Amino acid sequence: MAKTESLSEVHQSVNTSKRKGWRRILSFIGPAYLISVGYMDPGNWATDLAGGSKFGYQLIWVLLMSNLIALLLQSLSARLGIVRGLDLAQASKHAYPRWANIPLFGLAQTAIIACDLAEIIGMAIGLQLLFGLPLIWGISITIFDTILLLFLLNRGMRAMEGFIVSMVFIVGISFLVEMFIVEPSLKEIAKGFEPSILNGDALYIAIGIIGATVMPHNLYLHSSLVQTRKIERTNKGIKEALKFNLIDTTVALNLAFFVNAAILILAAAAFYKNGLHEVAEIQDAHKLLSNIFGNVAPALFAIALIAAGQSSTVTGTLAGQIIMEGHINLRIQPWLRRLITRLLAIIPAFFTILHYGDDALGGLLVLSQVVLSLQLGFAVIPLIHFNSDKKLMKDFAIKNWVKVLAWASAFAIIALNVKLVIEEISGWASAANNWWIYVIVAPALVFIVFLLLYVFFHPLIEKKNRERQMVPHGNALDIGKIERISYSRIGIAVDFSENDRNTIRHALIQGGKEAHYYLIHVVETAAARYHGQEVMDHETESDAKNLEKYKINLEDLGYDSTPYIGFGNTAKAIANISNNNELELLVMGAHGHKGLKDLIFGTTVNSVRHKVNIPVLIIR
Repeated sequence: MAKTESLSEVHQSVNTSKRKGWRRILSFIGPAYLISVGYMDPGNWATDLAGGSKFGYQLIWVLLMSNLIALLLQSLSARLGIVRGLDLAQASKHAYPRWANIPLFGLAQTAIIACDLAEIIGMAIGLQLLFGLPLIWGISITIFDTILLLFLLNRGMRAMEGFIVSMVFIVGISFLVEMFIVEPSLKEIAKGFEPSILNGDALYIAIGIIGATVMPHNLYLHSSLVQTRKIERTNKGIKEALKFNLIDTTVALNLAFFVNAAILILAAAAFYKNGLHEVAEIQDAHKLLSNIFGNVAPALFAIALIAAGQSSTVTGTLAGQIIMEGHINLRIQPWLRRLITRLLAIIPAFFTILHYGDDALGGLLVLSQVVLSLQLGFAVIPLIHFNSDKKLMKDFAIKNWVKVLAWASAFAIIALNVKLVIEEISGWASAANNWWIYVIVAPALVFIVFLLLYVFFHPLIEKKNRERQMVPHGNALDIGKIERISYSRIGIAVDFSENDRNTIRHALIQGGKEAHYYLIHVVETAAARYHGQEVMDHETESDAKNLEKYKINLEDLGYDSTPYIGFGNTAKAIANISNNNELELLVMGAHGHKGLKDLIFGTTVNSVRHKVNIPVLIIR
């Protein structure tokens, strides 16, 4: 049976029960630090630099508000994962019909691509600043960080968390040093915490800051990562896990807030105060830091940028896996999932550089964060609904005052987004040749508004799905009367290795002497792939003789068999022979490849399983 837990590779992989005292608290530390890197990615850098250089310390209160909202929503996300053992995407799948889950998946995937776009640009800029690589080369190199993710996943959850924390440490130290170099005005920083009315560019950047801080994919990720801790499923055990995860979240997100505030303050002190109000580009910030503060600050700046981009890439991949498996129940290999997301993010980056030039990347960075903010409502509204449901959360449903704060946060985010959309569309409508607004933008907007309203009202009026939500995979069936299954046509895939003896024995046990056996071997030489049955090279002749030996051996033991040789692709050839001969059971030996070998040599068993409609017995 396939695993169906969230991030099944690392589900409950960190045991907390064996540790006592402060070591027990430390065993829960980790998930929020993986989340916090999303709050310190290159997208945040772009919005913070833009805000600091254009408006000085004026937008610090937006950063603080975003951080408080993030702290509230991330704690709700962790609560959902700990109490119900479901991530946000899985909970949405059980609560909403399939037609709604497909666009919800599409929107969440768009947010992850937007986030990944920020990591790509940030990494490329960091590589250019340190080594002088052209941006288009840097973007191309980012494809290969898939290998890093594969390595970290194979090393386990703690290794991944260690890597992320070390990256966060590099970012934090870099900005701490730069803060000492800049020496900002504490009085003016304090004044920046006073809320002010936002319009035009200030509103656009403020929403970018919110989107860069309260990231939708982090809500999916946190609800899954907390399940990597094995806890006692009692009220006491759940309460303890909630308490320790709240500590973890509070410390990690406040660290992220200080880093973001440091970037904004750095931009305000170094650029805004010097009359450089248009410095919104990371490259420009680096050059000006070099001119004003010497060589130390820009080097630290570039290293921190690369570290932030790399660590955020890892967490974005995990979030992508969670939403795909949760919303649409599709599971693919993490490296393939990573590659698809990365390629979808690279396309707009390539297009922007080739069509508009390197200078347009800064604007694309800020736009990516605005896209994240626009998707927030579709993650936040279900999250609050799920945590408020007393039937599903029992004693751990959130209290009324938390509910009020959560809904106020959600409506504030949505209201700011609505205001931004109205302002942007008004600007587009005033331009010439704007037919595409009515043909593309308007219908898409109508559908998005309808979906948002549906996501909000559906849990309030729909009661029929409650039982289905509480039983993720349905109810156990009555097995009924058991009758012996007799197989008369059994296929045996052989490769003339030491595994064959075991594979053939298990096949003979299934059918006995009454069944007929089909000995299947596939020739994989280059000649066989191109010429098929017409080939008669040395390997084919040798394999045919070996199959005949197996046939004679089985006849001596009293079993009937027929040898079959396939050519070319192993999985396809085995499946064709099985289907053409109407086999009832296929017995195969597993090679036992793991990790990189599976990536290189492929998994024949898995491929065959998807190409035949009969039982497949795998012998290890």
